[in-house]
Amino acid sequence: MYSLTEPEREVLKEYLQENIHSCLIVPLSSPSGAPLFFVPKKTKDLRPCLDFRGLNKITIKDCYPLPLIKDILEAVRGAQRFTKLDLRGAYHLLRIKEGDEWKTAFRTPFGHFEYRVMLFGLTNAPSIFQRFMDSVFSDLLNHTVAIYLDDILIYSRRPELHSSHVKQVLQTIREHQLSCNPEKCEFDKTKVKYLGHHLSPTGIAVDQEKVQAILDWPSPSSIKETQCFLGLANFYRQFILDFAEQTSHITQTLKNGKFKGRLCLD
Repeated sequence: MYSLTEPEREVLKEYLQENIHSCLIVPLSSPSGAPLFFVPKKTKDLRPCLDFRGLNKITIKDCYPLPLIKDILEAVRGAQRFTKLDLRGAYHLLRIKEGDEWKTAFRTPFGHFEYRVMLFGLTNAPSIFQRFMDSVFSDLLNHTVAIYLDDILIYSRRPELHSSHVKQVLQTIREHQLSCNPEKCEFDKTKVKYLGHHLSPTGIAVDQEKVQAILDWPSPSSIKETQCFLGLANFYRQFILDFAEQTSHITQTLKNGKFKGRLCLD
């Protein structure tokens, strides 16, 4: 169990009370238990996270694929109207198989608890949730709807049809007893930010904040730092001419597994 500061303990109390009241977690006595820690949100609030590395290491992996962002962007190219929906609850919409709940046990200064629903941090959670979403919206995918986990994008090439496309999706959400976060939804937009890109009738543009982060990235001094930089830059590789050639000296460093001093990113 990780040591917690007093502010973290207060947040943890609220977190436990809220999730017990919502029947998402229950107290228990278990032979296992993942440690809990906190990470700051962009709003500077604290987010509790569970360290499931031990459980994930012995979990049989679900290989259901997430959609390629490049394919999604190609599918929506040329659209004139956009609506973004954010599902309420996301992973918590899916129940953990009865009898397997104890595997999600976690330890806190206030006792032992386990989850009754799927949660962030489990290695198979993204694949399982994507399969669920693809099943729910199977009739609309790649026609008027793009799905990446809980991020739903409705797009229309003919503006006059957009309202009917949105109604179809909302009806599907209602039929499956799902709901959205209104504060995170955007309706009938000509420009929208989705999956780190800006979409509009004129085309697809990169997020300038992410571009600036790449430009401001300090020269890596370790293999891990180099991998982090390459992962970020790779996100926009389709917009970078001769990306593989321009990053060949970086990938070669990773292949060699040897690192001396700082790596030049110019």
